[in-house]
Parts: sequence; structure tokens; C-alpha cells
Amino acid sequence: MNVFIAGFQHETNTFAPTLADWAAFQAGSGFPPYRRGPEIVEAYRGKAIPIGGFIVEAEARGWSLIASGWAGANPSAHVTRDAFERIAGDIDEDLRAALAGPGVDAVYLDLHGAAVAEHLDDPEGELLARVRALVGPQVPIVASLDLHANVTARMLALADALAAYRTYPHVDMKDTGALAATLLARRLERGAREPLAVRRLDFLLPLNAQSTMTAPADAVYDELLRLDATHGSVLSFAMGFPAADIAECGPVIWAHGEAAATAVDALFARVDQPRSQWRLDLKTPEAAVREALALAAGADQPVVIADTQDNPGAGGDSNTTGMLHALLAAGAGERFPGQVAIGLLADPEAAAQAHAAGEGAQIEVRLGRSVPTWGGRHSDAPVTARATVRRLADGQVTLKGPMGMGGEVRLGPSACLEVQGVLVGVCSRKTQMLDRELFRFLGIAPESMKLLINKSSVHFRADFAPIASHILVAKAAGPMAADPADLPWTRLPATMSLRP
Repeated sequence: MNVFIAGFQHETNTFAPTLADWAAFQAGSGFPPYRRGPEIVEAYRGKAIPIGGFIVEAEARGWSLIASGWAGANPSAHVTRDAFERIAGDIDEDLRAALAGPGVDAVYLDLHGAAVAEHLDDPEGELLARVRALVGPQVPIVASLDLHANVTARMLALADALAAYRTYPHVDMKDTGALAATLLARRLERGAREPLAVRRLDFLLPLNAQSTMTAPADAVYDELLRLDATHGSVLSFAMGFPAADIAECGPVIWAHGEAAATAVDALFARVDQPRSQWRLDLKTPEAAVREALALAAGADQPVVIADTQDNPGAGGDSNTTGMLHALLAAGAGERFPGQVAIGLLADPEAAAQAHAAGEGAQIEVRLGRSVPTWGGRHSDAPVTARATVRRLADGQVTLKGPMGMGGEVRLGPSACLEVQGVLVGVCSRKTQMLDRELFRFLGIAPESMKLLINKSSVHFRADFAPIASHILVAKAAGPMAADPADLPWTRLPATMSLRP
């Protein structure tokens, strides 16, 4: 059997300041750079991304793979028209060639599900429509989706089956690709689509409430697995990406299988009530630092604070300074010299200045940016300070944590700067602080710190929770609203509640 495979990954924060252009997909940064053709199979086989799991499962079943393009870019504002049409155009060209040559018996797409383009509210739905138009109604199409997908009616109608991640942090990306292959095998064995049931929730879920390492999401996904075992269904609960101003933004539950409706209704009841279970405890930067310093005094492991509103995994550019200002104002570095670290701050100018000066040098530096957030607000002013260059690096990092195991990130010239006893990890290209190696490559040993500030919302928990004495979430000014009710929505249905 010939299976055509391709991928398009982008999570779009329509309120964020920076677009995802073609160069962003070519660079990849936190994702693999754009690849096309047979090399995808060799490059991604078994890797910790969905297509990696699909490839392994497909080959185990004896399927032949016809590879097109795989594109991923860091979360940001809209995907440009040019970038999307290049990616979709490559897939279209390769699919036409496959249909004219060896033939195509099925299609697998590695999608995110929460992309928005300059000219399309639902790029994944559009991509599925273009593929469906070429292969016709009988060829099965399956896709894997991110847990944060804003799943549209068009996506559900055009695909034979969809499977979403079941963990956040996403430590099951490879497993979800394998699950998509299982759904394809079920579809082929049945000879027709399995029954589908779908229910959409009418409230937005804050990103920080979605972590499956904490309540209530941990118990919800335990229930999902129990229901699948009981009913023989394949359930998915996409909690949605609550920063995309489109009509179909929000959480969706669906299932494939004979008892799909029963399974969906049961999971819906568990998620929908009580809604108070999804509410958050968010702290101001000042309050978070005060509490963290008090906790750190008696702790033998670091206190970790999530700088959630500048999360580069949700549309931030990893360059705001609210948490750094709070650390310096509280004298955190004087209290624990060299044992307080923040990272990573994307500031190519500061990194270049450090490299020009050399390790051990002292420089007058301007760190970070004041960036537009929403509603006419801006983030905090840059930090101007005298800094010591503690470590220089080229930014080539191999990840070792549960999410990115074996993955490579390319951050460009990078440096560890010490400012008033605080270690600031600076890089030239943004990436989310989700792996301890992103501190270590700059000479910062996270396990030895008293206080760590991570530019992340939830993904950091996979690698940092095992070493953290406490985890706090701070709401410093930034492009990714921790509370969806803060955003100036214009296109959500009137029936959609901005808070649980």
C-alpha cells in the first residue's frame, strides 16, 4: 500500500506581533527546518514528532511511504500567504506526481490544527480540502493534531480520522503519529469511515490550565483512556489554542468508533462540569518573585517560575523583561549570587555585543524589548545594565529532555550574562525553555540554581518538574494572554464564554 505523507505545523496567536514567513519555516528554530522528499523518512523516522511515530508504525505494517514536504515554524502571528502557498503548493505538486506514478492508496498529514494564515482562517482545513479534491472521496485521509488544535467542522468532515495528542507537555507526539496509523488501519479494515461523534465546548480554556501533569486535566485524560478501553473508541480532546481570533476557536471532543457518541458524551460531562475546576492562580511578577525567594531560602531544589505571557511556544518572541525587572528590584541576585537564572532572552544585538567583547568582559548592555501586546498595551521597557560575559556559545543545542529528546535547535550566537548576580541566558533566535540543556549550554546548571525563570507556559514541566521544589506561574506583560478574557476578541461567537 502506498501512503502519501506530509506535514504542516504552526500554532497561530493572532494577537502576537511577528508573522511566520517562509524564512521562519526554512529555519525551523524550535522545529526541524523545511524538508521535502524521501529524505523526510530517514530524517524523521522514530523522532519525537508525530510523523516520526507514523513512519515507524507504517513501516511495521509493510506500507510504502511517498514523502512530500514537512514544514514547521515557531508559534507566532499569522502564517503569511506566501509561506502557506509555498508549502501547500509543494504538497499539491508531489501528490499529483504520486497519483500519476505509483498511485496513492491513503494519505497521512502531520498537522497542528491551530494555524491561521493571512488569507485563511483554517489553513489545515484548506490543505485537507485540496488533498481531498485530488485523491477523491474514496482514498482515506488521516491526520494527527496538536492538543491545542482549534478543530473546525471542515477538518472533521474532510478527514477520515483525526487523532490529537493526549499530553501537555507534549511527550506523546510520536505516539500520536502511531495512533493515526492505527486509525488508518482500522479505516482500511472496515472499508469505510468509522462512525464519528463530535461535541464542542462553549468556553475557552486558559493555556496554563491545560497541563496534563496537574489537575484537572490529568484526571480528564485518565478518563479518556478508560472510556476508550470500555467502548473500543478512539477519543480525542483538543483543548484549543485560546489566542486565535477565529469563529471556531475553542475546545472540541470527538471520537471514532461504533460507540463514539456514548464515549464523547461521557467525556464531555467530565470536562464541562464543574467549570470552576479550570480556573487559575496567576501571580504578578513582583508577588511571584517575593514568594519564590521565600520558598528558595528553605528549599534544596530550585523554585521555578513560568514567564507564561512571553512564551515563545505560544506566540511570544521571548524578549520581554517584566520578570528580569522584578528579579533585579527584589535583589534576587544579591541574595543568591549566581544561583538565579532566567532564559532564554532572544536578543541578537546583546548576543553579538557579548561575542565581540569576549568571555570575562564587562559590557554596558540593553536587554530585551518593549513589544506590543494587546489593547494598545506594551510590555516593560528594556533593562539597561552593566553585565559580565560569563559564557559564549554558538547556539547549537541537542535536547535531552522528555519532549525534544534528540532534537536539534539552532539559536545562533548566544551568551550567559551576569547582571547584579542574576544569570541571563541570551540567544539570537527564540525557543521555548522546555529542556534543561537550554540552560546547560550556557554554563548554567539548572539543578544548582535557587531560582529559575522559564519563558514557557507548560512545556517546561516535562524536564523541570523533576528538579523543582515549587512551580509558580507569573503574569508579566507579554504577547500571550494567560487569561483569554484579557484579549480584544472580535470574531468569537456570542455564545462562547471567555472564562470557564
